[in-house]
Amino acid sequence: MPKTVRADIKNMFRALRVPLLFLGVCWIVWLIDWNYHVNFYHYGVKPRTVSGLLGILFSPFIHDSYSYEHIVNNSSAILVLLWALFYFYKEIAWKIFLGIWLIGGLWLWCLSREVFHIGASGIIYGLAAYIFTSGVIRRNIRLMGLSMIVVFLYGSLIWGVLPFDYLLGSHYVNLSISFEGHFWGAAAGCLLAFWYRKHGPQKKKYQWQIEEELGIEPPDFEGQFRQQEIDQPKSKDTDPRINYIITKSGKKNER
Repeated sequence: MPKTVRADIKNMFRALRVPLLFLGVCWIVWLIDWNYHVNFYHYGVKPRTVSGLLGILFSPFIHDSYSYEHIVNNSSAILVLLWALFYFYKEIAWKIFLGIWLIGGLWLWCLSREVFHIGASGIIYGLAAYIFTSGVIRRNIRLMGLSMIVVFLYGSLIWGVLPFDYLLGSHYVNLSISFEGHFWGAAAGCLLAFWYRKHGPQKKKYQWQIEEELGIEPPDFEGQFRQQEIDQPKSKDTDPRINYIITKSGKKNER
């Protein structure tokens, strides 16, 4: 196996460390709450309260303890999106991850309903928004392909930023879902995609494009050759000549 392939596989497994660690903490918190009914939701984000500020840090680890659907659904999305972030954007992955976490959480604390907001859904929406937006504005082939995969897998997330869900062609208000957390997480992801657009992987540039941006004119080789022809007149010795020897035929030599 070539060294480049081995290195790429190693980077793929290395990118799994953060999402697995994050999900490990989420599942430990959920299992404790599930078995002992600690009601960790009190440590979620409660807007415009001093205690609610701690929820910016703790709420992504807290999920609904009355059902496993919430944490299971979030776990699969976190695993895929967070892995993609740390694999394709490894140079700035921590800045993006923490930026979505803290900026989205702060906006949620400032501009949301006065209820407890819990779960990693805001981070999921932020990651999906960042990966899609970043891939489009960078115009990198690999990242644009990743953006299309995100749209295919998580395109339906767009409905989660609205205060209703669609069910059998009708809609109903579902205020038990923190659509504000989804919205502010996605907004933070889009903001960071533009803010860090010049950092991390970029569109491949050719040498002539780099020289053009730097204002470097390419050498005029054709003009140089023409000038050399003018400056160096042709030498007579170098002119091609063809010499013919004419002999008489049909005559015998006599002594």
